[in-house]
Amino acid sequence: MKSLLATIIGLVLVGFANPASAYVVEITTSIPIASAVDKAQLGDALGSAIDDVLRHAIAFTPTIVTLQNARVVGDRIYILLLIADGDGEETMKRLSAEEPAANDSPRELEPSGDGYRY
Repeated sequence: MKSLLATIIGLVLVGFANPASAYVVEITTSIPIASAVDKAQLGDALGSAIDDVLRHAIAFTPTIVTLQNARVVGDRIYILLLIADGDGEETMKRLSAEEPAANDSPRELEPSGDGYRY
């Protein structure tokens, strides 16, 4: 009887819940390094790669596209993009405004013999 009551209460709560419809995506794409001979060609190649991601990789209309990181690996430039819709953008603003938890102390990179470590 208790499990039936708990199930009914759970279903009632789920029935009245408003699901969030925020979209936030972090996606990686790449371009050949040969397409980045000068600033103009690099800009065109980046624009083309971002347009391709927006047209073919996501299924919502973004309001913000942020370049998070870019790295050269071999003969490619890998680009990390953060893409969000309006609700996702608001969610990101609220999350960035919150104070970090007591156990979430910021970590700094320290140089080591083979690169950097936390």
